Parts: sequence; structure tokens; C-alpha cells
Amino acid sequence: MAQADRPLSPHLQVYRPQITSMLSILHRLTGFGLAVGSLLLAWWLVAAAYGPSAFGIVQGFIESWFGRLILLGFSFSFFYHLANGIRHLFWDVGMGFEIETAQRTGWLALLVGAGLTLLAWIAGYAMRGGS
Repeated sequence: MAQADRPLSPHLQVYRPQITSMLSILHRLTGFGLAVGSLLLAWWLVAAAYGPSAFGIVQGFIESWFGRLILLGFSFSFFYHLANGIRHLFWDVGMGFEIETAQRTGWLALLVGAGLTLLAWIAGYAMRGGS
């Protein structure tokens, strides 16, 4: 069989997106989000060590709409990555591989991530006084 006669492997355009594949991509994106959020956290801690003027600059950025958007993404990344990581721990022991179970636990990880993010932000604003 010549090289040109061999079948080509299907490309992504051939496959219909499934919840499990989309959640796998989201897991990777939230891992990247955790890295970006960790850099923001490190910047905040270093600025706190440098003094009030450096800390004020970072705090001003964090309190801006863009800074809060990054914090929201960091929060969701943390909670979703945690929930999906727990899901993966069950897979590591051989549980939850059935298609229906994998789909159900995938949606559950997504809902837990969103729900815990919402609860954390509500609690944060409540403790801060809503400002």
C-alpha cells in the first residue's frame, strides 16, 4: 500500500463536540487560568512586602473592573479545577468510566465550580460590605 493510499486520521472538524471533550479543554484552560492568577497573587504579595505605595498600585489594579474580572476567572479556575480533579481521582481508581456517568459527573464538576465561585464572591462582598 502506497503512502497516498493510506486513510487519513480524522481531524477535529469530523468529530461532534462532546461534553467530555469540552470539559477536558476547559480543564486545560483553567490550569492556565490558575497560573495567571498565581502570578497576580505573587505580584500582590511582593507589593505588600515593598510597602504602601507598591501595594496601592497593585490594589488599585485588583479593584479595577479588569482586575476583578481576572479574580473572577481565577476563582472559577480554582473551583472547577478542584472539582474536576476530584472527578479524575475517581477515574484513577477505575470508577465513573461509563458514558452516562462521565457526562453526569462532568456537568456536576462544572456546576460545582460555578456554584462555589458564586458563593465565594457573595461571601467576599458580604464580608467587605458590598463595595
